Amino acid sequence: MWKEIPIPFYLSVYFFHVLNPEQVLQGEKPQVQERGPYVYREFRHKSNITFNNNDTVSFLEYRSFQFQPNKSSGLESDYIVMPNILVLAASMMAVDKPMALKLIMTMAFTGFNERAFMNRTVGEIMWGYSSPLVNFISKYFPSAFPFKGKFGLFAELNNSDSGLFTVFTGVQNITRIHLVDKWNGLSKVNYWHSDQCNMINGTSGQMWAPFMTPESSLEFYSPEACRSMKLVYKEADVFQGIPTYRFVAPNTLFANGSVYPPNEGFCPCLESGIQNVSTCRFGTPLFLSHPHFYNADPILAEAVTGLHPNGKDHSLFLDIHPVTGIPMNCSVKLQLSLYMKAVKGIGQTGNINPVVLPLLWFEERGAMEGETLQVFYKQLVLLPKEKCYLFWSSSKKGSKNKEAVQAYSESLMTTPSQGTVLQEARL
Repeated sequence: MWKEIPIPFYLSVYFFHVLNPEQVLQGEKPQVQERGPYVYREFRHKSNITFNNNDTVSFLEYRSFQFQPNKSSGLESDYIVMPNILVLAASMMAVDKPMALKLIMTMAFTGFNERAFMNRTVGEIMWGYSSPLVNFISKYFPSAFPFKGKFGLFAELNNSDSGLFTVFTGVQNITRIHLVDKWNGLSKVNYWHSDQCNMINGTSGQMWAPFMTPESSLEFYSPEACRSMKLVYKEADVFQGIPTYRFVAPNTLFANGSVYPPNEGFCPCLESGIQNVSTCRFGTPLFLSHPHFYNADPILAEAVTGLHPNGKDHSLFLDIHPVTGIPMNCSVKLQLSLYMKAVKGIGQTGNINPVVLPLLWFEERGAMEGETLQVFYKQLVLLPKEKCYLFWSSSKKGSKNKEAVQAYSESLMTTPSQGTVLQEARL
């Protein structure tokens, strides 16, 4: 189960189709229309599994995606109008550069027939497209962006790994199970401006220590977000008959430093509720947030027509079985936005008013089902009930039966044998 996760994961992507690109270039307020979902089945498997001598195991986890037309509200051939990230990102990075360089960039963009907005298919935006500009950057500036021949927002995630994780097995200490020891050989990253923000905390996001309480929190490191995230307890619930704790994002997750001082290390910041990830995205002015700027400063959603933030559709959660620390049901929703504005000297940017414009939001969802769910339900719900019944009925019989059943019942309440944790990964 640990090596090949049997739970089906789905990636659902929603694009923000820009309805008035020409008017935005003239300084008007952007109008967007949400398109989607475009749903992909996500396959994960671990390889290069190496057990180390310090109670840790190292592995690479590979992911691949397969489009699911029957679950989608559209096809990968659908066209979407959205900001031309390469043009606008390069323009923003040239704000303080000499005017001569900006004029050269203007002529280059004109020569490559590149504009501030592009009309591309879903498949091209997701997995990559080639163009004279992309080919030029790949050839002459290979270190500027992490793509080779094609540029796509999810191109680097498909058929690739998320870095080398080294996590604790829990054999010697069950409370440390799956805690990240190192990621790509690092015990902390260097993207941010404080030691606290650079720390690699929590697990790799697949399981947590057992015996949780409402005072517990869920912390994990996300390579895609380049940071650790912490979720907090919300309520007790039941998933398919199995008791769970629901954990959600606190209001401070993407708060800026003025609202939540510990997040100052993630700045420079704009309005609260969006995180600047440019330092780990090659200087591109990209921002991470909840979809539709949910839980963010209202001025962000008010600056774009067509956004409707609400907790029901745009909040994230993880439902965890508190005794084992294993996720039963999860839905992680995040939005990617681009900060853009007119840059004097680069004609393609026109008179764009400064705005954080959403590009897309996505949901990664997985829920235990089928045979795996039946096994968990039997082990976590039915068998404990049977043991209690056997204990009650045996009290009317001989003392030997009673003592045997009592001893077995008590064994269910003790910490599992340390030597059993993650041993299946050795097979």
